Amino acid sequence: MSGESLYLDPQIRDWVLFPITLVMILVGILRNNVTQLLVSSPKKSTRSATREQRALLRAQILRANAKSSPLPPSYYTAHTDDLIAAFAAGRYLKEDPSRPNEVDEHGNRIAPAPGNMLTDPSMMEGMMGGMKNQAVMMVPQMVIMGWINFFFQGFVLIKLPFPLTLGFKSMMQRGIETPDMDVRWVSSLSWYFLNWFGLNGLYRLLLGDGNAATDQKDLATSPFAGAGAPVMNQPQDYNKLFASESENLQLAQGLYSWIGDDVDSRILRRYGKLPVA
Repeated sequence: MSGESLYLDPQIRDWVLFPITLVMILVGILRNNVTQLLVSSPKKSTRSATREQRALLRAQILRANAKSSPLPPSYYTAHTDDLIAAFAAGRYLKEDPSRPNEVDEHGNRIAPAPGNMLTDPSMMEGMMGGMKNQAVMMVPQMVIMGWINFFFQGFVLIKLPFPLTLGFKSMMQRGIETPDMDVRWVSSLSWYFLNWFGLNGLYRLLLGDGNAATDQKDLATSPFAGAGAPVMNQPQDYNKLFASESENLQLAQGLYSWIGDDVDSRILRRYGKLPVA
């Protein structure tokens, strides 16, 4: 059949090809609107949680700029010693009023274990939000695939205007077991997959960048992705992060260099007032 021509009924174009494409576009737009309705407003972080995060960020900035620090030696040493002492005492950790403070054998405070996703309401809400978004992504695709398999299984819809190698045959002719058919012919199920992965540009044009209809999220739930379950963000143990950052600050003290050291001589050498060393 590769050397023969196939003549398709125009009704296949009007009642199969165009409807599948139109349904895919409309479902993507509807999915984007439903996803926006399901997105809950972000909750404000508590003061203690923000303080905990900012303390770690301040230590990281102080350590990252140790080689050319704008802080004089006295200020840098005072900031570093204060952060190390605060991390060891647990002053920046979130307080849990239901549990007493525990200390280890060295007298350092032991932070409570990270919360469980199934018991923490905020984590549970985030998990449910992710499940609802995955349902919005998966259910329409399953319905459309079932609709195409039930009504249009085995249909040949279109012939591509450019040549393809035999390696594309299984992708272009899903549901049609004809080894001698030209690779350029596309079956109904393959047309569904081509639209699924190929309408991103149209969605960006209609809905803008960052919309919920693009296939970047669908790749995680597609049958080609295997295990497409989303990875939930695990709660961070700031007690361990603070202990690690405290050690890094101690190491950074050996690399400390003040950017203003010998600045007067450098300025004079730059303008030729002193001989270059």
